[in-house]
Amino acid sequence: MDSAMGVITVNRRGPLDRVERSRARAFVLAAVASLVAGCATIQGPDYKQPDVPDKPQWSQLEGRELSTSEVIQPDWWHGFGDPYLIKLIQRAIDEGMDMRLAALRLDKAGIQLGKDRFSATPKVTALSPTDAIARGKRDNERSKTSRETESLGASLTWELDIWGKIRKDLQAADARYRATEMDWRATQLSLIASVAERYFQIRQFDEQIAQQVASKAQAEQLLGIYYAQHKEGMVPETRIRSQKAEISSLQNRLVEMQRGRSESELKLATLLGVPSGELQVPVGNLRDSVRLLEVPEVLPADVLSRRPDVLKAEYGVLQAHHLVGKARLARLPTFSLTGAAKTGTSFVSTVINTWTFGLAASWSGLFDRDLAMDVKLSEAEVKISREEYRKTVLEAFEEVEIALLNLNARQEQIKLLEAQVVDLQVVRNVQDARLREGLVSQLEVFETERTLLGAQQEILSTYQQLLTDTVTLYKALGGGWEAEHPGERRKVADSKTSK
Repeated sequence: MDSAMGVITVNRRGPLDRVERSRARAFVLAAVASLVAGCATIQGPDYKQPDVPDKPQWSQLEGRELSTSEVIQPDWWHGFGDPYLIKLIQRAIDEGMDMRLAALRLDKAGIQLGKDRFSATPKVTALSPTDAIARGKRDNERSKTSRETESLGASLTWELDIWGKIRKDLQAADARYRATEMDWRATQLSLIASVAERYFQIRQFDEQIAQQVASKAQAEQLLGIYYAQHKEGMVPETRIRSQKAEISSLQNRLVEMQRGRSESELKLATLLGVPSGELQVPVGNLRDSVRLLEVPEVLPADVLSRRPDVLKAEYGVLQAHHLVGKARLARLPTFSLTGAAKTGTSFVSTVINTWTFGLAASWSGLFDRDLAMDVKLSEAEVKISREEYRKTVLEAFEEVEIALLNLNARQEQIKLLEAQVVDLQVVRNVQDARLREGLVSQLEVFETERTLLGAQQEILSTYQQLLTDTVTLYKALGGGWEAEHPGERRKVADSKTSK
């Protein structure tokens, strides 16, 4: 139940009675002193970062010492050495719809934060002349005075943040805004990764298409040889039909590759904010255009302070922590400074000649069941947010470990595939010469050609996966974002709020 605890009135026309002022002040100070001692205990303990499993080193980097030094440049994708890729990524950042939406959401969050901060300032409400006259007459009638020319021109309300309720609310609002900023960071990082991956796919298709076209041309040359041998009665017609079937198979695969390239190009256009069909990526070979980006031998140990999703999760914990403090402090009295401004000179003057201030308090009580349940709900939310944070951390460790595992495996696979291609090329050259002499069967030639083409295209696929895994690793490490510590930002926010 709300109850007024005290009112102090200050009139500019004359001083308050000293005894009356002293009584009011003593009453308020006594109420404040009785609760301020236990305020820190009521709002709960200081914020502490949630405990997470220790990660002393990465399993794929055994024997390498971890360092907190910054080894990832903000524009790390420049390391691929492809000017066209750099141009595409910059265009996606500047014009992509994902970034536009993320920026608008961040702007909205900033406006909300400004609104939350503004709510902590005094509120002055100006009354219209009609309302002012009406209220002035009512006040005069209640006070039984004859000053009918005096009316209320404005009112002021300012909640005093004695216990830190408003400060807790603002700290929670700041944490909420920072979580939205982490969403913006995560969007940019994901967009860069998506653009790079689509571009790698297009370049992979370009080189595979070139290989497929060359293999098809070679098969067509072989078909010409069979036609000539068939005229001389050296090979049966079935060999010609078998070769034509092989060419049809190569052509079918070529059409599928061309379709895949076009689809990747259409999807890339959307990432750039360009209508599908209006983006034309020039043809180029993957291995000639994009070089492998060397993975640092020493990876940063402060991954958790770089990844936007991990930081967002911790800001969620921080927000929930402050909301618990707010819910606990809500059970304490609320003190408000109220003011009323009166004007004179026959209702037409806008010059304020009287300000009356009052100090009022309301108290819902420490035993309010709804407020007690609000505290329990807030504490439950903290537990949930802490577990979500731990889950996000474990997923971050998993992504880094998998990316490192894949990188090591892809590099080993490429070496094996390259050795296989060299051997198959030697076999094919020998078989081509012996085929013209009729010393090997067509089936042997077909099998060698298929295996060689498959190995060549698998090298390209593995190379593209290696590039993609590199992007995934840099993304898992938090990209080029600098390390940030929500707990440290909390101290800065506290100092700003207290001023």
